[in-house]
Amino acid sequence: MSKWMMIALGLAAATIGSNGAMAALAVGAKAPDFTTRGALAGKAFTLTLSHQLKRGPVVLYFFPKAFTPGCSAEAREFAEHIDDFKKAGATVIGMSTDTVDDLVAFSTKECAGKFAVASAGPAIVTGYDVALKMRPSITDRTSYVIAPTGRIAFVHSEMNYSGHVKGTLAAVQAMRAK
Repeated sequence: MSKWMMIALGLAAATIGSNGAMAALAVGAKAPDFTTRGALAGKAFTLTLSHQLKRGPVVLYFFPKAFTPGCSAEAREFAEHIDDFKKAGATVIGMSTDTVDDLVAFSTKECAGKFAVASAGPAIVTGYDVALKMRPSITDRTSYVIAPTGRIAFVHSEMNYSGHVKGTLAAVQAMRAK
């Protein structure tokens, strides 16, 4: 069994949000690769998950809508802790169904230019099973930590944004410590 799978199994108990929501991709599942358009510090670019994973673990967090109070607060919290994620070797990527134009502005204003945000099209939303049940045109709030092997190492699915940063940071720090 690989180091990443052992870590994933060790973190499996932390996959359920306090509201009982469970993301469809379980710990140990293969994360679907994708290529999409995104933005970093106000500049649009093409993002491919498998390329990001070559650098280390990826925190892929889905949020419902740019510039809404909870999503803005969550982005600011990720930005505040980005140095901790980098120290643990992780890349943070926010994902929503917003347009790239909206994400260009969001990447500067709310993400402080510190991490990428990208547009999740229907294939990505379906692949990660993050469509908001009551409004499928946007995503729910689910955070995944994906090991460099492409396997899901941690999942936090909860509409309240508090806890996503803390949980994903603890997961990548645990991976780094092993």
